[in-house]
Amino acid sequence: MFFSVTSELYHQTATRLVDVIGGSDYFSGSIAFAYGEVDCRLTASIIVYRCEERAPEGVSHPIEDCVPVWWEFHTVGPEGEMINDFSFAELKSWIC
Repeated sequence: MFFSVTSELYHQTATRLVDVIGGSDYFSGSIAFAYGEVDCRLTASIIVYRCEERAPEGVSHPIEDCVPVWWEFHTVGPEGEMINDFSFAELKSWIC
């Protein structure tokens, strides 16, 4: 069985990943969540690069780039694990 990753799923994955990265410059771990009837899990080691932005309200360090050292994205439905078309490059476009 095949599962096509939607823009909404990339958005949800990116939001969760940014939350767990927080202010760190490196992430190694997993995030897991349900997407409808599909259980999703991203396991990754990612180097995070940040830039400095100055504004009257202060200085922030948003994510400028993220480079995966290793990653895998699993999708499991009611009938078991499904092959998917997840792309880290697509995920990255939702983060950076």
